[in-house]
Amino acid sequence: MTVLETTDTPTPTAPANTCAGPRQPDRRPDGADRYTISEVVLFTGLTAHTLRWYERIGLMPHIDRSHTGQRRYSNRDLDWLDLVGKLRLTGMPVADMVRYAELVREGDHTYGERFELLESTRRAVLDRIAELQDTLAVLDRKISFYANADTDLDAGLVRDVRQMERVR
Repeated sequence: MTVLETTDTPTPTAPANTCAGPRQPDRRPDGADRYTISEVVLFTGLTAHTLRWYERIGLMPHIDRSHTGQRRYSNRDLDWLDLVGKLRLTGMPVADMVRYAELVREGDHTYGERFELLESTRRAVLDRIAELQDTLAVLDRKISFYANADTDLDAGLVRDVRQMERVR
């Protein structure tokens, strides 16, 4: 199994089980899906340098080449890059992403180790979400305070003026 074999073959009753989500609608049909590095840059927002680096470190091995040696990416490669992008968003270290890619290439007997790696990342994401929710609650309290500050200030000034008028 290679890194690129991370999607099941679709059947008439079941769509492809892609590794990163639904396929983008503007992709070419399978079989006619040979993209240049420039096209992949447009699809993914990654730089050509990053794509070459991913290949060099083993995160994107086995990229097909044209007869002139130019890289040719497939829909499966784009699916894999989608997954890599999601893993990057989780904060997973590149070394762990490379390890995950190696485990995929090693075959089905590595499911347990892949599970542990992804489960560990999931726990870290949940911890980060909890931190962000706490931070959001603080921001919401501050925003609420400032949203009512003008009204509270105006009410306070009216009260102060009335007290001053009573003293006179």
